[in-house]
Amino acid sequence: MSDFQAQLAPYLTADIFALVYLFAGILFTLGLKGLANPETARSGNMRAMVGMAIAIGVTLINPAVVSYIWVFAAMGIGAIIGISMALKVSMTSMPQLVAILHSFVGLAAVLVAAGLGLLHVAEGQHDYVLLTEVFVGAFIGAVTFTGSIIAFGKLQGVFRSAPISFTGQHFLNFLLFIAMVGFGIDFIMTFDFMSFTIMCVLALILGVTLIIPIGGADMPVVVSMLNSYSGWAAAATGFTLNNTLLIITGALVGSSGAILSYIMCKAMNRSFISVILGGFGADADEQSDRAAAAQKGIKEAAAEDASFMMSGAGRVIIVPGYGMAVAQAQHAIKEVYETLTSKGVEVKFAIHPVAGRMPGHMNVLLAEADVPYDAVFELEDINNDFSTTDVVYVVGANDVVNPDAKDDPSSPLYGMPILHAYKAQTVFVNKRSMNTGYAGVENSLFFRDNTYLVFGDAKEVAEKLAAVLKD
Repeated sequence: MSDFQAQLAPYLTADIFALVYLFAGILFTLGLKGLANPETARSGNMRAMVGMAIAIGVTLINPAVVSYIWVFAAMGIGAIIGISMALKVSMTSMPQLVAILHSFVGLAAVLVAAGLGLLHVAEGQHDYVLLTEVFVGAFIGAVTFTGSIIAFGKLQGVFRSAPISFTGQHFLNFLLFIAMVGFGIDFIMTFDFMSFTIMCVLALILGVTLIIPIGGADMPVVVSMLNSYSGWAAAATGFTLNNTLLIITGALVGSSGAILSYIMCKAMNRSFISVILGGFGADADEQSDRAAAAQKGIKEAAAEDASFMMSGAGRVIIVPGYGMAVAQAQHAIKEVYETLTSKGVEVKFAIHPVAGRMPGHMNVLLAEADVPYDAVFELEDINNDFSTTDVVYVVGANDVVNPDAKDDPSSPLYGMPILHAYKAQTVFVNKRSMNTGYAGVENSLFFRDNTYLVFGDAKEVAEKLAAVLKD
C-alpha cells in the first residue's frame, strides 16, 4: 500500500466504493441511453467515458492494490495498442475492430478465471460457488474469444463469408457442449485443474464451430450476439472478483447486445435459433429462373444520366450500403444531398437495419458526414414512400434491396424484409462490378425494367453526380 493509499484508507470503506461504482454504473446507463439516438450519441458516449474514468480512478486507490508496476504497465500497453488502432482504423473496418475487441474481452475473462481457479486450487479452498463462477466465466469467455476471431476473419476476408458446414455439425456442437459442462462440473467437484483446462479447450473449439456455419448476411446479428456474450463473460468475472461495477457493466452490455440481436433477427425475419444453426448466406442450390433468364437484360447508365433524372425529380431516396463505406463516399453523398435539396428536391435516406457489417453502420457513416438526422429514415418508416418516389439512388447496397426476398421462394433471402426500392419510378444502382452481395445471392433488381446500373467507385461517381448537378 502506498502512502497516498494509507492516508485515504480511513475514508475508503466498502460502502464508499460501492457508492462510487453505483454512480459510474448510472453514467454507463445514461451513456447507453444516449447511444439510442444519433442526436445524443456523442453526449452519451462522453457520459460513458466519464463513468469509466471514475471507475478506473477509484479502483486504483483501492487498498487491495499493493503494486502499481504491473497495473500501469498493462494500462500503458493497452493504451498504445488502443490508440494506434483507433487512429488507423477506417470506418469500413469498424465491424472488424468491434469483433476483435470482443475477443479481447473473452480472453480476459478466461485468463482471470484461470488465475483465480489456480489460486483456489493451490490454497485448497473448497468454495463451490466461486468455482462455479470461475467455470461460467471461463466457458463464456472462451466461446466469445474464438467466435469473435472467426467473425473478424469473415469480415476481414481472411475466411470466406459463406457458411462452412458439414454433416453432423449441430450434433458435434451438442457433444462439445455436454463434454464441456461435464468437465466443468468435475472441476467444481474435484478441484482438478486439468478438467478446467480441458473444459476451456472444448469451449474454444465450440466458439469456432458455432460461428463458421453462419453466413455473411447474418454477420450483423453475429456481431451483436458476440457483444452480448462478451458482456455476460464480464459479468461472470465480476461475480468471481466480487466487483460490483464489473457486474453492472457486464449486465448492461450483455442485455443490450441480446436485445439488439433480437431486433436484428426481427429485421431479417429470422429467429435467433436459425441464426445460430447457420446456413443463411449460401448460394442457392438452384439458380432461380428469373435470375437465369435476366442475364441479358441489364441496362447501364452514366453518372450524367442519373444527375439529369435526379435534378428533375420531385422526390429522391438514397439507399446507402457497404459499398459506400468501402469507398468512404459519405461526404460526397452529403454533397449530392445538399445540391439536390438546394434545387428544391425532397431527399431522404433509407437505412436497412442490417446494411453494412454491423448494426448502425450506415447511421454512423452518415452522422460522420453531418447528414441531418431528420433526413435519415429506418425501413419501417420509409418503405411506403418508395412507390411515390421518382428516383432511388442505391449506393453500394445489394441484399437489402433484392426483390427476391419477397418474390422468389427459391432464394436464400426469401422472407427477409427489404427496402422496396424496386417500386420507385427509376432506380440507379452504383456498383463497382456485377459481383453478388455479401450473402452471395444474385440481385434481380439489377435486371428490372426501371433499373439502371452506374458502374464505378462510389466516391468518384458521387463526386461526379454532385459536380454535374451544380452545373
